Amino acid sequence: MPHALSPESISAVCEGRHGDPFSILGLHKDGSRLAVRVFLPQASRCAVKNGSGEIAVLERLDERGFFAGLLPACSGCLDYRLAVTWSDCELEIDDPYRFPPVLGEMDVWLLAEGTHHRPYEQLGAHPCVIDGVAGVRFAVWAPNARRVSVVGDFCCWDGRRFPMRLRRECGVWEIFLPGVERGALYKFEILDANGQIQLKADPYGFAAELRPGTASKVAGLPPVVPSCETRRQANAQPAPMSIYEVHLGSWRRVPEEGNRWLDWHELAEQLIPYACEMGFTHLELLPINEHPFDGSWGYQPLGLYAPTARFGNPEGLRHFVERAHEAGLGVILDWVPGHFPTDAHGLAQFDGTHLYEYADPREGFHQDWSTLIYNFGRNEVRNYLIGNALYWIERFGIDGLRVDAVASMLYRDYSRKEGEWVPNEFGGRENLEAIDFLKRMNEIIGSERPEAFTVAEESTAYPAVSRPTFAGGLGFHFKWNMGWMHDTLGYMQKEPVHRKYHHNQLTFGMMYAYSENFVLPLSHDEVVHGKGSLIARMPGDAWQQFANLRAYYAFMWAYPGKKLLFMGGEFAQGREWNHDSSLDWHLLGEGGHQGMQRLVRDLNRAYQSTPSLHEIDFDSRGFCWIAHDDPENSVFSFVRYDTNGNFTVVICNFTPVPRHGYCIGVPEAGCYREILNTDSHWYGGSNLGNGEVDTEVRVSHGYGQSLILTVPPLAVVYLKRLE
Repeated sequence: MPHALSPESISAVCEGRHGDPFSILGLHKDGSRLAVRVFLPQASRCAVKNGSGEIAVLERLDERGFFAGLLPACSGCLDYRLAVTWSDCELEIDDPYRFPPVLGEMDVWLLAEGTHHRPYEQLGAHPCVIDGVAGVRFAVWAPNARRVSVVGDFCCWDGRRFPMRLRRECGVWEIFLPGVERGALYKFEILDANGQIQLKADPYGFAAELRPGTASKVAGLPPVVPSCETRRQANAQPAPMSIYEVHLGSWRRVPEEGNRWLDWHELAEQLIPYACEMGFTHLELLPINEHPFDGSWGYQPLGLYAPTARFGNPEGLRHFVERAHEAGLGVILDWVPGHFPTDAHGLAQFDGTHLYEYADPREGFHQDWSTLIYNFGRNEVRNYLIGNALYWIERFGIDGLRVDAVASMLYRDYSRKEGEWVPNEFGGRENLEAIDFLKRMNEIIGSERPEAFTVAEESTAYPAVSRPTFAGGLGFHFKWNMGWMHDTLGYMQKEPVHRKYHHNQLTFGMMYAYSENFVLPLSHDEVVHGKGSLIARMPGDAWQQFANLRAYYAFMWAYPGKKLLFMGGEFAQGREWNHDSSLDWHLLGEGGHQGMQRLVRDLNRAYQSTPSLHEIDFDSRGFCWIAHDDPENSVFSFVRYDTNGNFTVVICNFTPVPRHGYCIGVPEAGCYREILNTDSHWYGGSNLGNGEVDTEVRVSHGYGQSLILTVPPLAVVYLKRLE
């Protein structure tokens, strides 16, 4: 009988208070003999077995289920099993406490240092085989916890059953559980620094159960997706980029089946062909990380590594991305590294301390969204987030990450009054830790997966957001042009008779157009919270509303910068977006909506097939005004150039008055053909236009030859010179 145990040690194990269970349980020396100790609540008998059968029956030292016993001398039984009798069954099981540590020394060192770029390869739940036994290795970072256990259906959610080993060097708790299979639900039961019991979902969980459930689900780590030169070229800055922004839960639903969401396979069959047919180059998905509240649209994620269960399993997402790439379509994820919700099963006070968030609410509580802000000054937190960025790119083949709410990360006084924020170490308002994190994240993505890109949603004048870090920038590849969106949408909402007084709202953007690598966004934010749909915000009667929106889109597609349009905008969704219902696809049976859809499709096709409309978006060589000084007529004209000097002439009329005999100078003499006219009857317009028109020798706008045009009402025309 083993004598090395004190009654207090046994009670601590039985009561789930012991912080070092591997020092008690499993196989241990007891004098010159080996002893086996196990804790099996409700078991009535436990025996140790090897290949020859039972070699020892363990004594029940505590009625709560603590068993111990000596093995026969020279038994050499290091790979023993347990034969356990409960009241209703007998089972033969492997003892988790006979297996070695699951983290290697190098991984422990990198985790301790906070420099492990892919911590998800070690932390979380990983199906594996150890010593010929199949199971799952679990690991979680909780350095201030007194005890951490894995709980799930496999142990009746009893936190006493599988307490973990603490690797003190890095604050990570680990254990290998034999017999646990893929799909098993689990959480971590944490006896925290304050002596309180918490049930937490796995921060590195690769799958989760569907809300309202909050458990993590065992899932294998997807294999690495190889880098692809085709995707690298498609994501490069000179390439055309027309992004279709989608909220997967409301793009299309199945009303005859309870208004359910489409799953990943159905989305692959329906959304991808639609986006391709419409001529978009990329899909941007509103956040698909697991999130508890539908109404957050995914912008309050708790399972940062888990694709939401709303649309199926992680393999379904892999399939979706593969199908998109096969069709030539890129996939961008909205990514939220700035804050997380306070739900009890999430990251908040994870081990009883402010582990992931800043402790001071002036730094750590987001007043706008009642969420918590990541502590960007902590290495482990930065690598949790950087690892997540790499995870989506490397393990799912994601092309790009659009980083949400960057402005809220950059400034310590963001949306705070005087006295409600803490200055940085130099007394300034910039969040130096967040800035360092963003730079490091962009550098690592750029070096590890150069085919991928990042986009900043940044609404302030913070400089050099999309400039390389070596040049003093944040390192993003692109930045949303929120100023352009506000100015131009504000202009379009005005009655045409008043637009001449606001002419600069369309021209001012050129003052800063090349200060960043801009994406022009007409996003989901413009069709929610009482703003109405884009078509509803256009002035005039129904015909004028459609004409205004067609002209706006054509101006946007010709303007320097990549394009983004939220779903429904392509066919002029009539009502404001509602995340709980499908888009109004029935509107396509009506002429104006069908014409709008045709226009967006043709805009995308013209944009992709005309290098002058996309090759030089971020350099003044790609754009030249012809005339921006005709406010009385609300007419604008300009030229777009490609790298070979080829060009497209664009003329815009933002009044309902056709302009006959309108003269504009052009760079070269010849015959010009309309390649797009938003007033075409095909789109629902009045069909006024030019077809083909020859230049005349006439000095205008600094050019020696001119076009005399009919400029249709509330319309935009693209013209190309015939070779």
